[in-house]
Amino acid sequence: MKKDKLEIYRKRRNLKESPEPVGKVHKSRGKKLLYVIQKHAARSLHYDVRLEIDGVLVSWAVPKGPSMNPQQKRLAVRTDDHPMEYAKFEGIIPEGSYGAGTVMVWDIGKYRNIKTDKQGKLVPMSECLKQGSIEVFLYGKKLEGGFAFIKTHLAGGEQWLMIKMRDEYADARLNPVSSQQESALTDRTMAEIREDEGKRTRKRKVPPCHY
Repeated sequence: MKKDKLEIYRKRRNLKESPEPVGKVHKSRGKKLLYVIQKHAARSLHYDVRLEIDGVLVSWAVPKGPSMNPQQKRLAVRTDDHPMEYAKFEGIIPEGSYGAGTVMVWDIGKYRNIKTDKQGKLVPMSECLKQGSIEVFLYGKKLEGGFAFIKTHLAGGEQWLMIKMRDEYADARLNPVSSQQESALTDRTMAEIREDEGKRTRKRKVPPCHY
């Protein structure tokens, strides 16, 4: 029986209460695949970096967010795979739910696999994931250029490092996490997302008037 890649995602969440999408596993697509980074104010603020691999969004939680400085190695903890539909989810996960807090689509775009073997042939993304060595070129609204994801051998689960590769887009002077704080989809700040979603929630709770 084929394993459901979204089983852990669905088990952890009450998707009847949370506005997060149920989603499904999609068929594999072409060379340019979906990529998204979501800013997530849960128990602690972090950035969820997601790459489309074999029909789902393979995800890492990056506490400090991505860096454009190749000398800075960012901790990236592998989390459960998410459905493709999650890429455009922006809103509030309710209190008492897994990952409760505000979610922003901080960056979104496409990516291209650039990891090659010794013969110069591209290594399939699924194989890169198994080997613990991923190299991709991001075409985002905020991030562009090559990034590597390297699995470490440290204890405590799937710990990786997210590292900016040395190319023309690398720049130690840039700090997009602090300088670009608006949503790549709606231009809202985290505070504006909380305010807007709070208004919608209050409207739903107000009972209709009958005359």
